[in-house]
Amino acid sequence: MTRPQELPRWVDLLVVPLLNLALALLVAGLVVLAAGFQPGQVLALLVKGAFGSQAGIAYTLYYTTTFVFTGLAVAVAFHGGLFNIGGEGQAMVGGLGVGLAALAWSAHLPGWAMVPVMVAAATLFGMAWAAVPAALQAWRGSHVVITTIMFNFIASALLSYLLVHVLKDPGNMTPESRAFAESARVPGMHELLGALGIAWPRTPLNATVGLAAMAAVGVHLLLRHTRAGYALRAVGFSPEAARYAGMAPRRVVLSSMALSGALAGLVGVNEIAGVHGRLLLDFVAGAGFAGIAVSLIGRNHPVGIVLASLLFGALYQGGAELAFEIPGFSRDMVFMLQGLIVLFAGAMAQVSAAWLARGWWHWQRRHRVSATDGAPA
Repeated sequence: MTRPQELPRWVDLLVVPLLNLALALLVAGLVVLAAGFQPGQVLALLVKGAFGSQAGIAYTLYYTTTFVFTGLAVAVAFHGGLFNIGGEGQAMVGGLGVGLAALAWSAHLPGWAMVPVMVAAATLFGMAWAAVPAALQAWRGSHVVITTIMFNFIASALLSYLLVHVLKDPGNMTPESRAFAESARVPGMHELLGALGIAWPRTPLNATVGLAAMAAVGVHLLLRHTRAGYALRAVGFSPEAARYAGMAPRRVVLSSMALSGALAGLVGVNEIAGVHGRLLLDFVAGAGFAGIAVSLIGRNHPVGIVLASLLFGALYQGGAELAFEIPGFSRDMVFMLQGLIVLFAGAMAQVSAAWLARGWWHWQRRHRVSATDGAPA
């Protein structure tokens, strides 16, 4: 009897990530215990810091918004057979697009027009930055992993140069642009809910969270319910078979990476237009690399990515609270937990999947034998 090579879809999307997360938390608990802390207390305070108050929930959702964009960016490229490591640089350049648009037009356009302009600038700049490595891969054979990594450094150097020598606010020693006009600001969630009569604390959470939700729905519809999404997945699965079927792999590679860059560029809307109100040097702060882990944990599915982003948002917010609540508990312990989740979700994912596949095969075999034994002669 041949054992099945694949798990059912619901097991792969739900059970495998939960098992990986449970293993990561178990190992993290042992490390926390060895460091002299109580794992139960740490976990309870982590959850309380992330979801125990309106402010905690708002900060968690604020971080979640950024991770949704970078996680979706990785997933879209992955479905096209590409491993986009350049989300960090694409987010930087997307933020640069937001900043340039705000500096150029915020004094002349009202908010209802300025916000769509900034969203368009973020997507176009991120798209253009990702399209160059895609073209190099499609037409010149340059590996997209190498080129996107290098483009992260180029984006950082470009942003540094512009903020130090071109865009820096005169008289300000910090490398940042001047403040945008009020129209170049995405409304905060406290303002939107306040207009409805709902009291909400003032936090960085802003209306970009709705844009992240629409992006997740749009990516799902694109991948599963459109011809373009089918072509993207076909090229990712087998470029030669896709070419034989009449598709153009080069064009699909370019379009998938461009969409990936556009999604990563939207980080600039959440951070630059939604929170800071000016162009900063290090506003991405590793979110592009965290998106790789988010996509792995979410199994490259939009729903899984949203849930994984919520997990990472809770770790960021709850981890910050732990440093205040538990003396001696450092931020490095939170980074350790994140690293274990990445390890088990990425490197160890196939190990747990193999265990589950073996158990699934034995369960099916026993079920078939029981059905055969109970059948009438």
